[in-house]
Amino acid sequence: MDAKNSITQMRRGILEFCIVSLLAEDEIYTAELIDRLKSANLIVTDGTLYPMLNRLQKAKLLQYRWEESESGPPRKYYSLTDPGIAFLEQLDSAWQDMTASVESIRKGTQK
Repeated sequence: MDAKNSITQMRRGILEFCIVSLLAEDEIYTAELIDRLKSANLIVTDGTLYPMLNRLQKAKLLQYRWEESESGPPRKYYSLTDPGIAFLEQLDSAWQDMTASVESIRKGTQK
């Protein structure tokens, strides 16, 4: 059995958490968001990112604004809303719990 498919599924599962985490730091336009994800070795395509951003925006977790660009078309800058910040706090808490559980299993220290 090849682990490649499982690794891909794990990455997809945490992509939303990573996107929301990056947007908690600052407003980011889409190309920069893709660059930051790629620099963290989370390969993402437009076909994956845009639907996720749209879904998060429709859920009122993200907002965006347009800004004119000197080097091309206007850019859409995304940021978290107050419900998005609360969402991130919930994801972060769940992440802490899950990573602690996985580490206890991997180290054989679970009860």
